[in-house]
Amino acid sequence: MIKDEYKVVGVMSGTSLDGVDFVYATFKFDKTWHFKIIYSETIAYNSQWVENLRGLVSFNLEGLKEMDNNYTNFLSMRIAAFINKFEIKNIDAICSHGHTALHRPEKGLTYQIGNMPHLAVLLEQTVVCDFRVQDVELGGQGAPLVPIGDRLLFSEYDFCLNLGGFANISTEIDGERIAYDVCPVNIVLNSYVKQLGFDYDDEGKIASTGTINDELLEKLNNLEFYKANYPKSLGLEWVDKYVFPLVNAFQLEIKDVLKTFVEHVAIQLACEINKKKEATVLATGGGVYNAYLVERLEVYSKNKIIIPSKSIVEFKEALIFGFLGVLKIRNEVNCLKSVTGASKNHSSGRIYLP
Repeated sequence: MIKDEYKVVGVMSGTSLDGVDFVYATFKFDKTWHFKIIYSETIAYNSQWVENLRGLVSFNLEGLKEMDNNYTNFLSMRIAAFINKFEIKNIDAICSHGHTALHRPEKGLTYQIGNMPHLAVLLEQTVVCDFRVQDVELGGQGAPLVPIGDRLLFSEYDFCLNLGGFANISTEIDGERIAYDVCPVNIVLNSYVKQLGFDYDDEGKIASTGTINDELLEKLNNLEFYKANYPKSLGLEWVDKYVFPLVNAFQLEIKDVLKTFVEHVAIQLACEINKKKEATVLATGGGVYNAYLVERLEVYSKNKIIIPSKSIVEFKEALIFGFLGVLKIRNEVNCLKSVTGASKNHSSGRIYLP
C-alpha cells in the first residue's frame, strides 16, 4: 500500500568485510523525502565468514548456490537479533543488499548472496532485496545504486563521496545524477595492513610513516580503468587481476605500500571532486576515519570536505538501501540509467512475502 511514511530495516554488507550494517529508519514524504535513523549497529563477521566471503570469487556456480543458502540463513539470524535487541515492533519491510559474490556486468553477470526467498519466511517479514540483477539485465553496470538516495536525501551537497572497500562518487551534471566507482580504497589498504596483524590502519598512522614509491604510484595512476568514462564500476575481481599483482611486484615494506596507495587514492579522488569549484563534498564510509587519507585529499583539492555525524558516516549505505526498498514498494524509480548505463530508469529489486 502506498503511504507517506515507512519504517524499514536497511541491511548492507560491503566489500571491506567489516561486518553487516543495520539501520532501523523512518522515511517520510512531504513534498520531499525526509529520514530519521532510529537504531543502527554493525555486527562484525567472525574469521570463518571473512574467509568464506573473501574467497567467493573462486567458487563455482554450485558452490556459490550453497554459500548463498548458508549466508541467507546467517543473515536471517543476524537481522532477527538486531530486531530483538532493539525491540522493534513496526516494520514495513526489511531491505537488504546481500553480499556481492560476483560482479562482471560486462558479461551480464552480477550475483549477491543472502537474497533467497526464504529470508522472508525465516523472518516473517516482507523483504525487498536483489537490487542489482535487473539493472544488469537492462544493460547497466548494476552499480552504484546509492545515488538515487544521494539525490533525494542529501541534495544539499555538490558531491557525495563514499570511502569503503571502493570509493564511489555521485553528483549532478546537466540535470542528471551521475555516479561511478573511482578507485579501490579499504579493500587494498586493509589487505596489506592485515599482514602486520591489524584489521585496518588506525587513522592512517602506519601509512604516514612510509615512503612513496614514485614508480608504483605512476603505474597505479595509469591503470586503464581511470581513463574510461562513466558509467563504470569496480569489483574484487578487478583488484585481484590488476592491483595486487602490480603492487606485489615491487616487494615493498607494508608501510611504503600503504603510503603509496593512500597517495594514489587521494590523487584519483581529487581528480573527480576538482571538476567543480568551491564544491561541498559529503564524505562517508569507514575510509573517513583514515585521517592521513583525508589530509592528503585536502592537499590535492581545495573543495570543502564535510564529515557528518557518525550514524551517517557508518550507516549511509544501509540507510539508502532501506530507502531503495521503500521506492521499490511504491514502484518508483530507484535505479537511474544516467548512473548505471541501463537502457531506462527503473524500479529494481525483488519483493518477497513471508
